[in-house]
Amino acid sequence: MSIPRPFFTSHLELGPLPSAAGSARGHARAVLQEWGFGDEDFSETVHLLVSELTTNAVSATRILDTPLPLSVRLWLQGNRKRVLVTVWDANPNPPILTKDVPTDAENGRGLMLVDALAAQWGWYKPPELGGKCVWCEIARPSPVRE
Repeated sequence: MSIPRPFFTSHLELGPLPSAAGSARGHARAVLQEWGFGDEDFSETVHLLVSELTTNAVSATRILDTPLPLSVRLWLQGNRKRVLVTVWDANPNPPILTKDVPTDAENGRGLMLVDALAAQWGWYKPPELGGKCVWCEIARPSPVRE
């Protein structure tokens, strides 16, 4: 999935570590600021979804039993109207959107947030990399004209 003719592109490779989501969120914050996305609500939504997708990718990677360390990869693509977040992990199993997560559960709400806040989202298996990519598109709100 890609945005037609993105004006901006960024990539970050992370280890499948507990700190990866925070690093990805910080990267997204710096990138969006550099790209001139000053809308705080929009930027916070992007940061949150980057964090959720990265957390899921880290969890999916850590359950794999491999002798080699694997990475998690984040791509950001954007134009003035939207940002596409794509996160790759080596686990080919599809992401699972759970609708009925108990209120006291410590996790399991990540894709619910993505589903609720993104304009659209999905996943695919990139043949050249293996594993899977989970992506979401966050649309910028149109300016209100009076």
